[in-house]
Amino acid sequence: MSKPLIATVIGDPSGIGPEVCVRSLATGTLQQVGDYVLIGSIDALEDAARIAGADVRFRKVASAAEARAGNGGAIAVLDDGILARGDYTIGKPGAANGRAVAGWMRTGFGLVDAKEAEGIVIASIDSTSLKLAGISVKADMDPEGVWLLRCTGKLRTIPIGEHVLMREVPPMVKKDLVLQVIVLIGEQLRRWGFAAPKIAVAGLNPHCIGEEDSQEIAPAVAAARERGFDVTGPLSPDTVFRHGLSGRFDVIVTMYHDQGQIAVKTVGLEDACTIFVGLPYVRVGIPHGSAMDIAGTGKAEPRTAATALRAAASLAAGQALAV
Repeated sequence: MSKPLIATVIGDPSGIGPEVCVRSLATGTLQQVGDYVLIGSIDALEDAARIAGADVRFRKVASAAEARAGNGGAIAVLDDGILARGDYTIGKPGAANGRAVAGWMRTGFGLVDAKEAEGIVIASIDSTSLKLAGISVKADMDPEGVWLLRCTGKLRTIPIGEHVLMREVPPMVKKDLVLQVIVLIGEQLRRWGFAAPKIAVAGLNPHCIGEEDSQEIAPAVAAARERGFDVTGPLSPDTVFRHGLSGRFDVIVTMYHDQGQIAVKTVGLEDACTIFVGLPYVRVGIPHGSAMDIAGTGKAEPRTAATALRAAASLAAGQALAV
C-alpha cells in the first residue's frame, strides 16, 4: 500500500508554523510513514529553513498527484502565490497573513474533501492576523458535530464542549450530550485498535458533589454501560487525570475545554496533538499558538508538530492510534 498524503497548512507565515513544519520534515524520518505536501508560501518556508539551519530543499507542485510523485527528497510545496515575501513580517501579525492562511486552509480542505489527500494538519494560525483581515475561521476550527481528542502519551482527553464561557458550561452538561461523546470516542477507539477501550468520565464539580454529576453525568455513564462500553464515572476531576496518565483509562471524557487541556499541556505539550473525531477523513491539529514572540529566533520546539504529522500519517494508513 502506498503511503498516505498529508496536506499540511504551514500556519501564519509570521509565526513559528513554517519553522516547526520544516524542522519536523528535515530529518526525513516522518517520510517513512507518509508523504507530505506543505500548503503555503515557499518564501516563508525558505525563511524558516534559514532560521532553523535546516538543510532542506523545496519543490513547487501544482497538484496532490505531483506531490506524491516525489523528487529526490525535496519537500513538496503547494503555493498559490497569494503572499509575497514583502507582504509579511516575521513576528508581527498582519491582514495579508490572515487572508493567505484562510486561502491555504480552503486548499487543504479541498484536497481531503476530494480524496486527493488522506489527511490534513493545520499548523498554528494567528487570531490577530485573521481579525485584521476580517476573516472568521471558527467553523473550520470547531466544526459542528466534531469533537477534539487531545493526546500526550497515555493521557487522552475529549471534552463535551470546546471554546465556551465558564458560565455556559453547567447548562451544557446534559445526559444526552455526555452519552453521545462517550459512544463516539468509544467506537472510534475500537476502530483504532482498542479491543475494549476503558473510558473514564470526569465530574463537573469538586468531588462530583453537584446535581449535574448525579442527575446528568451518572445516568449517561449508566446508559453507556448498557450499550456495552467499559466506562466509569463521574470521577473527581482532581484525580482522574493521573489515572489516565498511569494507563488505567484509555480516554477521559471531560466537561469543558480547560478541564482536560490543562492536564495534557502540563504533562507533555511537546508530545501532544489534537485529533478531530467525527470527520470522514483524518485531521490532526498542533495544540499551540503562533508564538510570534519567538518567531524568527530559531527557538521553536518542533516535537509537537512532528507528533501531529506522524499521527496523521499513521491514522490515514489505517494503523492503530500510537499517541
